[in-house]
Amino acid sequence: MSIRLQLQDARSLYTNLDFIRGKAILSLTRTEDITAVNVKLEGESKSRLEGETPDPYGFGAIRRRREDFVIETEVHKILYKAVTVFPATNPQTAKRDGVYTFQPGQHEFPFDFKFPFNNTCIDYQPAVVNIGGLQMQAPANRDRHVRKTLPPTLHAFQDQAIIRYYIKATVVRPAFYKENYRTEHVFPFFPIEPPRPVPNRLESYARRQHQFAPVVQPSTPTKSSIKPPSIFRKGSQAAVGSNSSPSSTTAPLQVCSICIDARLPDPAIITCNEPLPLRIIITKLNDSPATIYLQMLQIELVANTVVRAHHLSRENLTSTVLISKSNMRIRLSEIDKVMEIDKGWWKDTPLPNTVAPSFDTCNISRTYFVIVKVGLTHGLGDQTFPELTVHALKMPVSVYSGIRPPQALLEAMADSRRPLVGPQAHIPPQSPSKLSSAYQKQSSQSSPATAQPEVEHPVILNHHPSTPIATGQTHPEEPFEDEAPPTYQEAIAEGIGPVEGARRAYQHREGGGAGNG
Repeated sequence: MSIRLQLQDARSLYTNLDFIRGKAILSLTRTEDITAVNVKLEGESKSRLEGETPDPYGFGAIRRRREDFVIETEVHKILYKAVTVFPATNPQTAKRDGVYTFQPGQHEFPFDFKFPFNNTCIDYQPAVVNIGGLQMQAPANRDRHVRKTLPPTLHAFQDQAIIRYYIKATVVRPAFYKENYRTEHVFPFFPIEPPRPVPNRLESYARRQHQFAPVVQPSTPTKSSIKPPSIFRKGSQAAVGSNSSPSSTTAPLQVCSICIDARLPDPAIITCNEPLPLRIIITKLNDSPATIYLQMLQIELVANTVVRAHHLSRENLTSTVLISKSNMRIRLSEIDKVMEIDKGWWKDTPLPNTVAPSFDTCNISRTYFVIVKVGLTHGLGDQTFPELTVHALKMPVSVYSGIRPPQALLEAMADSRRPLVGPQAHIPPQSPSKLSSAYQKQSSQSSPATAQPEVEHPVILNHHPSTPIATGQTHPEEPFEDEAPPTYQEAIAEGIGPVEGARRAYQHREGGGAGNG
């Protein structure tokens, strides 16, 4: 006896609202008694972490034993749909006490499932058990449960985080000493992105200001400043004495002050397998004659994956370098105060197919941020000064899958009148002219003796005017999350069909990364 699954019109990638159809094929070489044939569509999120057991007595200072280190595993059924494909309403085989006799040969059982939008993992209430007339309540489940959009397939960090989807068929046999036959077919899943906000002209940004070190340029001495040698003084001493005059030794240049901006559309949303809609702007804050040179440019996407297993938790950081250029020495505009770096350096570099969209499920969640590193030097004319400054700009972003929801779904959500909780719109960045005036006012009030050669400010994120910013902190109260779309039952009631169009390429196996326990 053997059982196998054969999918109809199999896809390389499945998404929400897709139909997955096929048949379970049972092959028999002899007569067999069978009770039922079940087919299930399942998805599970599994986390596995190693760490110390909880220390309720506070003996953390004492050296712990080896058995105090445990491996915790947490599994959540984020998708579960089952159907009994046999027995049918009018079985063709003889029935004997719920047992059906199958003749040798191949027997096919068709099945049909539709993917929902949200996961089905819920917080179950503790059960009440009756033991000898005494009612006892089972321990409550302390694990975290969320109801959000189904996450993508994931296999990362050496089996610490696994999200997988599969079809499983089971042949139930009546005798307890006979094993049930099972088979499963694993397939990748990539979710539909949430509805995007209405396009606007606002921008999210990260900003840093910098002041180059003062540069002293020696002046050329004139003939009148050089005294002729005499019998009491040599010519070299006369030249040294003349050059020591403060009026002819040096000619200090005006200190060059700049501001570096990295900007993304607001809300900051990037799409899988597409380039970054990024702008990098450099603004002069004063009238210095110095020329700015772009020496180095690096853009990387960092994924922060939080894995939880009961009382254990671990953060894993993985970095994907999109572009990395050095020794560029590109002269920026000498006339304009506002200079924008050419987008051609990154506009033809899409996100790799290993990047999964942002998601949050019961025991695994992932967020992203972009780090832009800009290396700048300055000079005068054809002369370049040796000072090189590298500025890192960090911006939190939401990664969308790029699979747009069908128009029927958007209309259904509009009819349901459910308010969407999405990324908040922010105020546009301050104009360079206002920055320049504010910086010049601050510079005029500070004395040259106490002025620092380099002025660095913390990253300033675009924010709502009513929300104060703490220095060096981001805003956890403004997550880049959307409320889950309608449930599976709502989608079926509206008769929404599957998504049409091309699917994105996705490679769900990832390597390891740096972690914080």
